[in-house]
Amino acid sequence: MNETPARPSALRAIGNTPLIRLSSVVPAGAAHVFLKLEYYNPTGSYKDRMALSVIEGAERRGALIPGMRVVEYTGGSTGCALAMVCAVKGYRFTPVSSDAFAREKLESMRALGADLILVRSEGGRITPELFDRMKAELARETCQPGVFWADQFNNADVLTGYMAMADELLRELPGGITVFCGAVGSGGMLVGVSRALKAACSPARIVALEPAESPFISTGRGGAHRVEGVGVGFLPPHLQPGDIDEIRAVPEATARDMAKGLAREEGVLAGTSTGLNVAAAIQLAKELGPDANVVTVACDSGLKYLAGDLYTA
Repeated sequence: MNETPARPSALRAIGNTPLIRLSSVVPAGAAHVFLKLEYYNPTGSYKDRMALSVIEGAERRGALIPGMRVVEYTGGSTGCALAMVCAVKGYRFTPVSSDAFAREKLESMRALGADLILVRSEGGRITPELFDRMKAELARETCQPGVFWADQFNNADVLTGYMAMADELLRELPGGITVFCGAVGSGGMLVGVSRALKAACSPARIVALEPAESPFISTGRGGAHRVEGVGVGFLPPHLQPGDIDEIRAVPEATARDMAKGLAREEGVLAGTSTGLNVAAAIQLAKELGPDANVVTVACDSGLKYLAGDLYTA
């Protein structure tokens, strides 16, 4: 009898996540909508892909060696992913985050051994000013000796970490991808997948998504919202004009309703950013008609949001 060999660590459980076709939330006559379940990664989000790529890239270059400390500012999922990778590899990790983000993420970072620095928000809202204060706190950490800053908004290893997702999608959908869409935080996932699809000569249209309450990419105007991990209120450097074909904004209320619908009608327990992704994917599917394939991503697990009001409000 053939047996699957055990993986040497949690790091080798990253990637090769399942792809499912949605049915109940997609109206008749619309295109097929496929969802990549990234919460199958060890810390429950696609950020595990980039965290491993960033840490191992720094090791290869000699920018990170034993005894050093890793730092980053984060809404939570990146922090959890870096904390997990650092735990396995034996590095200390100091994330800068905020009480604006889910308590489950903050406690997960601590549970994984991170030395969390918390920046207070104004009423639990995610605003451009909050990110400015988080960056100021991070700057105090990066000035210290023996520190490696992961720098998810500028580090090219972030893009490399997500390219394998495109390879997986191309294997899983031999019929091809008509549209790939995803919400933008650092922009790393969307750009990494976009570049890998283009390198494979895929004709997929790439659609960047953002909360309508903070449409900085499309209008240059940021604002307060509660869609964690996206809509950061500035243009992420990874995002270049040639990487995307279109930008769409989705109201936060629509994203939250879709997250609840995914749980109750599809059995997919995911967060608000996933709701935003799927709401946009369905909108695109209705426009394209039945012969197209629209693909998006379940960014993280809804288990990270049970202490909040996502499923109860």
